[in-house]
Amino acid sequence: MSNPLTAVTAIGESLVDVIVGSDGAPNTEHPGGSPMNIALGLARLNRPVALVTHIGNDARGTSIAEHLHDAGVTLAFGSVRDEPSSTATAYLKPDGSAEYVFDLHWSLPCGLNIDDPILAGSQLVHVGSIGAFLEPGGSTVVSLLTQLVDSEHRPLVFFDPNMRPSIVTDHGAALARFERIAALAAVVKLSDEDAEWLYPELDLEAAIERILGFGVGLVTVTLGSAGALLATRSLRVTAPGVAVAVADTIGAGDSFMSALIDYIAELLDEGVDSDALRNGQAFDAALLKSIGEYAVRCAAITVSRPGANPPTREEIGNLRMDSSVS
Repeated sequence: MSNPLTAVTAIGESLVDVIVGSDGAPNTEHPGGSPMNIALGLARLNRPVALVTHIGNDARGTSIAEHLHDAGVTLAFGSVRDEPSSTATAYLKPDGSAEYVFDLHWSLPCGLNIDDPILAGSQLVHVGSIGAFLEPGGSTVVSLLTQLVDSEHRPLVFFDPNMRPSIVTDHGAALARFERIAALAAVVKLSDEDAEWLYPELDLEAAIERILGFGVGLVTVTLGSAGALLATRSLRVTAPGVAVAVADTIGAGDSFMSALIDYIAELLDEGVDSDALRNGQAFDAALLKSIGEYAVRCAAITVSRPGANPPTREEIGNLRMDSSVS
């Protein structure tokens, strides 16, 4: 009998994306939020995944819960609250990129602790985005992660800050929070824009070195259409971009993160030592390139269609890798 697949728990915000077209007219609404998108992406890759989140007991909250259920994501008990659901209004630009305005509510379910079956049964835990920074939930996330890392069932922690300067306006406090969580993480993924905002005085290589210095095993930096950079203490590997017609960029980084988590979860499925993944020693250049190409393919499919619509595992094989960049 084969071993069960490595399970993942994502922790963070869920919301509804309200899309406003480049002509200024409201267009559509979609369930969204970076951690929710990552959980959805993992489920579409057939990875067992649960989401610890905060949604309202309203029509938008119902749409989020149904969206997750239909994909196969387990919604943690206590994630539905008697409050309005959060929204992110995305104003699309002619090039498909988006600017966001947020109306947010975020805290963790009351009484959640490291012995909760959803957490105790997960070998991988993902945190990030608004849920890692916005109070009161952000401080609780840090406390929970610290306890998990010190526990008997220590998971691999994945962290994507997905910085939102319009929400997280105190740079010093945000940097301190980022570095505290990074010091608990095995894998940190960020965009080149995140790195520039967090470390404006450092070039990208120096920023990567600083993050690795916290004990992170693997740092990945997404580079937009140019692909991604993957770094350990001894290696640097670039995964090239994939040429696609861009519908919009909503959810691209989240799809990349879902694929990154799924690939490393598959290494655990295959018996790779978790400590070797945690400290980066499990990765050689060929493996990093394979991980990067897989994650870039997922992101490319997502940008080729509107909204945060991550691919299924079957779809990933249908997109040819190409060294050219759109």
